[in-house]
Amino acid sequence: MSAENKSTPAPPDAQRSPAGRDSERSAQGDNHGQSEEDHVRSAQAERDEEIAEIQQHAKHQPPQIQKPPEVPPAPPRKALMMVGVLLLVLLVAGGITFFLRVNHERALAKETERETIPTVAVVYPQSEKPDEDLILPGSLQAFEESPIYARTSGYLVRWYKDIGSPVKKGELLAHIDTPEVDQELDQTRAARAQTLAQMELAKISADRWENLRKTDSVSAQEADQQVSGYKQSQANLAAADANVRRLEQLEGFKDIYAPFTGVLTKRNVDPGALINAGAGAAGRELFDIARVDPLRVFTSVPQAYAPFIRVGEKTNITLQEFPGEKFSATIARTAESIDPSTRTLLTEVDVPNKDGRLLPGSFGEVHFAVGTNVNKVTVPVNAMLFRSEGPQVAVIGPGGKVQLRRISIGRDYGTTLEILGGVAPTDQVVVNPADSLEDGQQVNVAQAPGNPQQQPAQTAPQGQPSQQNQHKNQNQNQNKR
Repeated sequence: MSAENKSTPAPPDAQRSPAGRDSERSAQGDNHGQSEEDHVRSAQAERDEEIAEIQQHAKHQPPQIQKPPEVPPAPPRKALMMVGVLLLVLLVAGGITFFLRVNHERALAKETERETIPTVAVVYPQSEKPDEDLILPGSLQAFEESPIYARTSGYLVRWYKDIGSPVKKGELLAHIDTPEVDQELDQTRAARAQTLAQMELAKISADRWENLRKTDSVSAQEADQQVSGYKQSQANLAAADANVRRLEQLEGFKDIYAPFTGVLTKRNVDPGALINAGAGAAGRELFDIARVDPLRVFTSVPQAYAPFIRVGEKTNITLQEFPGEKFSATIARTAESIDPSTRTLLTEVDVPNKDGRLLPGSFGEVHFAVGTNVNKVTVPVNAMLFRSEGPQVAVIGPGGKVQLRRISIGRDYGTTLEILGGVAPTDQVVVNPADSLEDGQQVNVAQAPGNPQQQPAQTAPQGQPSQQNQHKNQNQNQNKR
């Protein structure tokens, strides 16, 4: 503010204070006694005068607020461009963030799905050279075998043959004492004698009444009654005869005879034992007899060899207790039907046993000279699945999906199994399959196995050891040194 403005005197009216003016106006109003309307007008005029004085005084006052520096306005196009670039940057950043998040979620979903798919190890089946002989396990059984029960009740008096004894058909084996049956037979015979006497009396009476009827001495009704009584006596005699024969046959069962030629394999009673008739719950088996010449051998032939099994052809049987010895046999009969659960043909082979060297119940091997080129492969024993449908293996199919195939098993080599049908050398077979593995399930292969065509040969020419045997012999020689 300048010095000139500071030294400028204020107007006289302005130097008076508002209180003084109010008192002056009040005094003037009191002195003159103006009316109320004049007082209002004078008050309004004074206010206008005060306002004018204030405005006049404000004109001489310097400005107290400084104005901001003037900035030239930005061009409109440049501002819009900056806003558009900022929005574009924000959109690009948001799009990149969203894209990264989607890719992360997809990768996580793929990884989770990959973890849920089981990983399996696979092998290729090994091809084998076709054999001309088919060797199958078989169980030797007696040609005929029968348990012997008592047909009458009583006490065992004595047995005449023990286990292992050869017996002939009709030979006595044991004797049973039947006192109750004996007494019942005597009673039945006495009752028959009574019935016979009654029948003879009825016959005499019937003849007499028939003669009296001719002379009309008796009525026809009375004569018919006598004839009917005679016929009834004849029927009672026939019943008594049948009862006597029944007890006589029971008496005949007191002696136990061999039903056929064979060997006693069991004896379950001793003298003095109580014997109950029949083979029910109360019955007791006395002996077991078996016909051991010839013997039956039952074996199951795989479906691949079934067409080459013919009834009447010769074959051989070997047993471990007779090493190097073969017993000639004959194919007796087949089931003529493939078992759907095992895909095998039940075959019976009969082997002569005149000298009794072969024992029923023994385990042997049947050699069938089939002379066929059936393709066979071997797989590890831990590749087989045991299901209700039968033995199966899991094979990797197209698209990495599992295929459960039923197999036909030949020989068991311990660590490997001979498979006669169901898989090929080019199939990838799962090793140690899980019990929960299902047909059509997606799996991952742990590692790709080698080409089966590049695998080393399993056999070597006759007279030359295989490479594996050569390496084994070399190692053994080095160890000896």
